[in-house]
Amino acid sequence: MAELGWAIGLMSGTSCDGIDAALLRGDGERRIEAGPSLTLPYDAQFRAQLRGVMGGKGDVAAAERTLTERHAAAVAALLQQAGLSAADVALVGFHGQTILHDPANRRTWQIGDGALLARLTGLDVVYDFRSADVAAGGQGAPLAPLYHLALAGALERPIAVLNIGGVANVTWIGGNGIGGADDDEAPVLAFDTGPGNGPIDDWALRHTGRPVDRDGALARAGRVDQAVLARLLDCPYFALPAPKSLDRDQFDLSPVDALKPEDGAATLTAFAARSVKLAERHFPAPVQRWIVTGGGRHNPALMAALAAELSAPAVPAEAVGWDGDALEAQAFAHLALRAARGLPISLPTTTGVPRPLTGGRMARAARSRAGAS
Repeated sequence: MAELGWAIGLMSGTSCDGIDAALLRGDGERRIEAGPSLTLPYDAQFRAQLRGVMGGKGDVAAAERTLTERHAAAVAALLQQAGLSAADVALVGFHGQTILHDPANRRTWQIGDGALLARLTGLDVVYDFRSADVAAGGQGAPLAPLYHLALAGALERPIAVLNIGGVANVTWIGGNGIGGADDDEAPVLAFDTGPGNGPIDDWALRHTGRPVDRDGALARAGRVDQAVLARLLDCPYFALPAPKSLDRDQFDLSPVDALKPEDGAATLTAFAARSVKLAERHFPAPVQRWIVTGGGRHNPALMAALAAELSAPAVPAEAVGWDGDALEAQAFAHLALRAARGLPISLPTTTGVPRPLTGGRMARAARSRAGAS
């Protein structure tokens, strides 16, 4: 049995809103102890800098260095908050920032300098989690499902774990709901459902100057334009079989441009919710409930739209004892522990990779620790 060790997970998602950092103590398998977490929001200038390099445009190198330095600051802040030193932590799982995702052409690009982060933090860093999966013919996303499976424990199943970031993704988990060795064979299916917060956030910034539709206020003041919604939903992606994944800017949202700010927000919110509804047709069996994580669960308009669309209750992650703000960062701590042990981080049913596959690259810190090999 592997020893438990502390790892730090770092996540900067497609919403481009900040860094989530989380401590997790585990073995990379079923034993998990969540530790402290924090979020460092991005300022408007850096958010704009990140948006400016999407697709690989602009000064990517400058954005990458600044991104890495900010992640190092997040590690330092988290260690201080937890009362730990670098010597107490085994390694860091560093997702970086996705600026391009095109698995059909075997391309995915997450900026973030793992070697620089290792130097700045004095910690070994696992990074570049997606490239090996995409090179092998997988989608490279989503990667959190094996952490969702480890968390699911004795929850009554089937369940769906819905993460709403800039893009939304779902993990369907079947099986008997009993943890332990038998659970290693529990059926799991994962894929991106469609847009998440990204289009709503961009619309709010464009029309209100604020980077989010706070409390869904703009959407709740408007009405869904059903004709525009139908045009948005007329996209071949939704009929594709799972597993499948998306780039943040994959959808043509131009039909919304003619709408009033409130109606546009309402229509984009409905688009995100209806996309999740369409995901149900890919499930092997109906779910008992949806567990919602990520920033989208803080949007009452979006949660209400999901409740109206879905055939089972949708509850925030906190309803089952999970931290919905830290969960993705925790997932990359878990994946780093798995990668360090050579365990799979993706499966044929989670990314479409041909076989269970490990991933990530290791950047070693130039340090000496008692007991380190």
